[in-house]
Amino acid sequence: MNILFDERLDGELVHRDKTEVLADLQQAVPTMTLLHREEDLRPFECDGLAAYRVLPMLVALPDSLEQVETLLKRCHVLGVPVVTRGAGTGLSGGALPLEQGVLLVMSRFNKILSVDPDARLARVQPGVRNLAISEAATPYGLYYAPDPSSQIACSIGGNVAENAGGVHCLKYGLTVHNVLRVDVLTIEGERMTLGAESLDAPGFDLLALMNGSEGMLGVVTEITVKLLPKPETAKVLMASFDDVEKAGRAVGDIIAAGIIPGGLEMMDKLAIKAAEDFVKAGYPLDAEAILLCELDGVEADVDDDCETVRRVLEKAGATQIQQARDEAERARFWAGRKNAFPAVGRMSPDYYCMDGTIPRRELPRVLKGIAALSEQSGLAVANVFHAGDGNMHPLILFDANKEGELALAEEVGGKILELCVAAGGSITGEHGVGREKINQMCSQFQADEISVFHALKAAFDPKRLLNPGKNIPTLARCAEFGAMHVHNNELPHPELPRF
Repeated sequence: MNILFDERLDGELVHRDKTEVLADLQQAVPTMTLLHREEDLRPFECDGLAAYRVLPMLVALPDSLEQVETLLKRCHVLGVPVVTRGAGTGLSGGALPLEQGVLLVMSRFNKILSVDPDARLARVQPGVRNLAISEAATPYGLYYAPDPSSQIACSIGGNVAENAGGVHCLKYGLTVHNVLRVDVLTIEGERMTLGAESLDAPGFDLLALMNGSEGMLGVVTEITVKLLPKPETAKVLMASFDDVEKAGRAVGDIIAAGIIPGGLEMMDKLAIKAAEDFVKAGYPLDAEAILLCELDGVEADVDDDCETVRRVLEKAGATQIQQARDEAERARFWAGRKNAFPAVGRMSPDYYCMDGTIPRRELPRVLKGIAALSEQSGLAVANVFHAGDGNMHPLILFDANKEGELALAEEVGGKILELCVAAGGSITGEHGVGREKINQMCSQFQADEISVFHALKAAFDPKRLLNPGKNIPTLARCAEFGAMHVHNNELPHPELPRF
């Protein structure tokens, strides 16, 4: 018997087997596609973090709101956990399925419902690709600002789940800053609307809470996003440095000069070589690091800002500064950066992509720390940064066919995240926590904070059925990880309520 999820729910021990759950859902939602054979389930065993793989018990592919609503209601009654998946491009295991749960795939909700050029907003379903929103808005001279590197494939529902960013988030913000409203279904099938088309909505700001909640609070069924006018002009400067720490310091110098670039990205030598071999972007192969600085707006202002940034870069020690001559070269510069991840994948059998955020001033120190970890472990690390907002993406190269290298790569990745926390940063900027960083949550947050996270989760999902085991560690797990002191099986101040 294939036993599903063994958890105490409301004091009662629940057991369900696959055959029973399948039959129940087929009866409740006969028109919905349900996959249950191994060959059909295999494509859904992981998200973009392919090192972690779990075969789901069932995969549901609804194509109507009523189907999702009924599915959630039945799973709630049966005590069946549900993991929601979009395009599967996430990099933290957030959409990793459960062997004893239902994987709810929202890819068929892929319609752009409306574009309102006067109000500068669009209503879209969660399965719409990020780039498709900008394509639909282009005839009106508008676009959707957040642009993660996977924007040609990633879905807007997944962007909301992970609070995705991109190369232009320094000036234009993350997903949370560009979403006005979301429609949500709770695990009990209750419909909720969070936010509004106006600048503010009454009550608590639950819209911000939903962004980055990683499918743990509800299933997003519709999103209203802000659209922005396309800038009159955009120009890119590429600065080369003979030292990666100089490039790191230059980032803070640009912001200190009063310039907020549309994008400010950094790549080190290994990432430069990979991207140039892959895309032929025109990157200097002799540089230890490059900065890509995009300035956009009214042409006269952009020209003045370009001169200011050029002077800052020269003072910071740039060995060469090149301005894109035309739109085609500007596109090539960005194509190299946006294809850095697949480019690095051509250099090694495997790589492990981390995601942490640090204060800009700490870039040189953290880069030095990453270099030391790379040397100690013997694993090469290619560094790619959303440098302007301190969001770093070290890519740890390894070979999973060599015994112990995957575990070593994970260990190095964990130490990099702990380095970020020690520098006053965070263990994630846009990829989310998922399954990947759950131990490092124990390093960043104290017991009382984690207890509050669990209380928020319980307010939306008391039975803990939505994406369980992700994002928020238990206090026991933190104790096992060694990040919290436990004496006589009790955390400090056991008299305090832990929700």
